[in-house]
Amino acid sequence: MVKGGCSNFSPAIIDTDGAVRWVGTAGHSSFVTSFFDNAVYLAAGSQLHRVELDGAVTLIGDYSDRGISYFHHNIDPGKVGVMLEAVTPSQHESTVIEVDPSSGNLLKTWNLANIISAAMRAGGDDPSQFVYPAPNDWFHNNSVAYNRADDSLIASSRENFLICLDYETGAIKWILGDPTKKWYRFPSLRRYALTLAPGSLPPIGQHAISVTFDQNILVFDNGQNSTFEKPAGEQRSYSTPRKYELDLNARTATEVWNFEMGQSMWCPFCGSAYEDAPFNYLVDYTFAHGVTNNSLSHWIGLNSTGEMVFRYQYQSLAGCNTAFNAIPVHLENTKFPTVGPQALNLSTRGVVSVGDNVLIGGFIVTGTEPKTIAIRALGPSLRSFGLSHVLRDPVLSVYNASRTLIATNDNWQSDPGHSEIEANGLAPANLLDSATLQTLAPGAYTVIVRGKDSTPGTGLVELYDLSPLSDSTLKNMSTRGSVDTADNVLISGFIVGDVDSATVVVRALGPSLAASGVSGVLSDPTLTIYDSTGAAIATNDNWRDNPNAIDLQRNRLAPPNPSESALVLHLPAGNYTAIVSGANGATGVALAEVYTLH
Repeated sequence: MVKGGCSNFSPAIIDTDGAVRWVGTAGHSSFVTSFFDNAVYLAAGSQLHRVELDGAVTLIGDYSDRGISYFHHNIDPGKVGVMLEAVTPSQHESTVIEVDPSSGNLLKTWNLANIISAAMRAGGDDPSQFVYPAPNDWFHNNSVAYNRADDSLIASSRENFLICLDYETGAIKWILGDPTKKWYRFPSLRRYALTLAPGSLPPIGQHAISVTFDQNILVFDNGQNSTFEKPAGEQRSYSTPRKYELDLNARTATEVWNFEMGQSMWCPFCGSAYEDAPFNYLVDYTFAHGVTNNSLSHWIGLNSTGEMVFRYQYQSLAGCNTAFNAIPVHLENTKFPTVGPQALNLSTRGVVSVGDNVLIGGFIVTGTEPKTIAIRALGPSLRSFGLSHVLRDPVLSVYNASRTLIATNDNWQSDPGHSEIEANGLAPANLLDSATLQTLAPGAYTVIVRGKDSTPGTGLVELYDLSPLSDSTLKNMSTRGSVDTADNVLISGFIVGDVDSATVVVRALGPSLAASGVSGVLSDPTLTIYDSTGAAIATNDNWRDNPNAIDLQRNRLAPPNPSESALVLHLPAGNYTAIVSGANGATGVALAEVYTLH
């Protein structure tokens, strides 16, 4: 989706070969747009509109009575709504608001001038030397990103830096920017600065801040120094996307990826870089080689190997208004009604034996409404995937939090909900496989898969959310089973909702299970995450070695034992697999868990 403001048909959705697929119908020339919840959101002046794909336009809200003169730059996904950058009579481009995308209600406001001024006064500095009233463009906020992993808001100030705030309190958490700029001269701000690792360059004049699937920070680094604050800082002759890995314990930022194209492209203002699937990027150079009558807008698509899979251009006659920003949009994933960003399915494959070595699935339903879930236990049908020693006749049992048996099934066609299971395309391939349909109140539940004849074999337990639109969520899904070698490792699969992205925590526990009376635990589990193409996108052995270990602790999801594994992942919609194995060929009982962060 190309965000331009050079006609009343903005924005435009185009194919990667350049063919126009859709254009805006709101009648406003505005690049302050985004794609959210299967629709385009567009701001014009102080108003926010929703534009459906069928062309219908709805006024979501007019915020002039809130003291907002107009909206500028980006509309970005927030914690519960959409976030907009606003200009007010007292502050120019340093106010962020979050609004409900349906009702338009104002949910939260961050006044960066007040936040930074308070921090400077607390640190003994005079904020009047850095923070200025309107119409001075001292901050120039051009994008924001919400990070679910640590409940924070990251704002991009073109004039100064990237600044991270606690979502609830607005307290400054860290700053990443050019230390030769004016902000670094103030000890009150310098105390928040992350140190750049050797070989890493700071972002300068950056746009399009976002959080990637692996919790790194992605920006389009314009390379343009400050135009208002003095000293203006470093000036570069080229622009490039850059991705940074943050270690908040060590207070460092390491540049882990860029695409400099031989330092041949210069886009001093605007532009963007966003991740699509893991390690796939869409880069927008709003105008190459500066703002001239001969400037060209470029779009470049990069795959996970760094290959340029498409590149095309057209003349940029209206500065930033031609192609201010571009975001990946998957029309093939649009569904009505919308399925939001949440984990919708968990399946785990493991060896089913006797005693503690059965397959045990656990899940938690949170919210206010019951949730309809299909639960399956497969054995014989796994032969079609090339597995030989499968569970011959699986039996599943469902227990509530008080350990009361609430449902059991041997052969799926005997379940009262078998018709709805079939209607949702979830009928097992073999009559001996088990399945049950349950509508469950919020609470904790356990699924146990055993063999009917006590004969061991490989089995698969699966949970499917059949009511993703209800006011309830599968907050946590876990499976305990035996980890052996070769095909007999513990394999968990999960699906992230069809429209948006979600932040999930995946854990692999072993040693800490002994405290619950489990014998023969896996002494040192390792965890690897694969995407739908089979590519490994993340791995971890000991959770404390994870750069996001602090986020695990903050969300109270740090494993009890340092030998256990955990990952924080910001994942686009799609299918994923987590494989739990033993380090150095170790075997034993392990627990695989998936948590959705909200």
